[in-house]
Amino acid sequence: MSDVVIRAEGLGKKYVIGHESTERYTALRDVLAQQGRRLLRSARDMAAGRALIAGEEREEFWALKDVNFEIKRGEVVGIIGRNGAGKSTLLKVLSRITEPSEGRVIIEGRVASLLEVGTGFHPELTGRENIYLNGAILGMTRAEIRRKFDEIVDFAGVEKFLDTPVKRYSSGMYVRLAFSVAAHLEPEILVVDEVLAVGDAEFQKKCLGKMQDVAGHGRTVLFVSHNMAAVQNLCSRAYFFQKGRKYAEGNTIDVIKQYLSTDCSELVTAGYISDKPRKGKQDLYFHRVLFNKTSGSSSESNPPVTGAPCEISLKLKGDPEVRGSARMGITFKDAFGNPLFLLANEASTPSILRVEDGSCVVCRIEKFPLTQGKYSISLFLEVDGVIQDWIEDGLSVEVEAGSFFGTSKNCPSGWEGKAVLVENSWKSTLQERNYHAS
Repeated sequence: MSDVVIRAEGLGKKYVIGHESTERYTALRDVLAQQGRRLLRSARDMAAGRALIAGEEREEFWALKDVNFEIKRGEVVGIIGRNGAGKSTLLKVLSRITEPSEGRVIIEGRVASLLEVGTGFHPELTGRENIYLNGAILGMTRAEIRRKFDEIVDFAGVEKFLDTPVKRYSSGMYVRLAFSVAAHLEPEILVVDEVLAVGDAEFQKKCLGKMQDVAGHGRTVLFVSHNMAAVQNLCSRAYFFQKGRKYAEGNTIDVIKQYLSTDCSELVTAGYISDKPRKGKQDLYFHRVLFNKTSGSSSESNPPVTGAPCEISLKLKGDPEVRGSARMGITFKDAFGNPLFLLANEASTPSILRVEDGSCVVCRIEKFPLTQGKYSISLFLEVDGVIQDWIEDGLSVEVEAGSFFGTSKNCPSGWEGKAVLVENSWKSTLQERNYHAS
């Protein structure tokens, strides 16, 4: 028996989109012109062998195109990519919810899908009744549900509300119960789409533990998520999808790095950032960001160097009438989105920081603490208690290798982009002199 349980060959999924005119009232000449265009388009479509659809415009969209891969029994495979990359469409094809437009998929074994947590729940029924209803929809027998009933309830943590209609549940309780039912299936292949994006942090950790338990019993798992830490912890291999095509595959960490480097290529490394997505009132906002190695060294941005002085200049613009005391923050994150350190004026500067339109705020770091590599940056600005600007992961910075806090040594190899360096000293009872860590 072959170890390959899922094989995709030349897989493609096409959607045909028709755009109707939205005008409610139309002149007779416009109606005649529209009908003429439709007849002409229909004749072209018939000649080309295309399907005829009603609408003002015809558009073909390939959600998947020429996708080939093999997944073996017992593998846990992550599928990553930006929104619109084709990940969810792929899972729907694998779950037989939608048919491919071209190519084929061969699947060996029973498939269970967690694509939309809570599908099949009836708001008027109690939690107890919905466990049986939802379990049956997902393919479990009544005997199987009865055997696992206590585990499902315990995992969801809704014992006190088991005989209450789910319409009275909080959103968190609803999601916990829905996931618990789906997670206790026993298929050979489990397809999971973004279930860790729901619920609180404790429940997400519980969900991840359940997925690890499923994987530990030799079942095949396909896991789609934007949570790179979860993908790294759970999956041994990964596929990176972009614009409907398989862009990369291989070891999970290598694929995640490739995805993040591709994703970060669209981030601003420095300069004008007025067009970045942001939150806040924006009467005052971040207009420009520069990195300088030394004070006033240049009007152009220079990458920070490990262990060297660094100044981050933040230029503000906005309403000339808005001014006041500011709380500002700069957060540096690693390639997986984990916060590494925070720079905040209220935690490090006793004097009040006042800002207005045209202000340039400079944050100085005496010894830049990050190892060589690429990092993302978030910026925060609050003025007189009002959040004015908040850019989340909107910028990136490439840190250059440098000496470790004045020593002759650079950071140890293999730690690129992975560590925050802390100045320290070491001493041995056999060697009384101090030296800096390298």
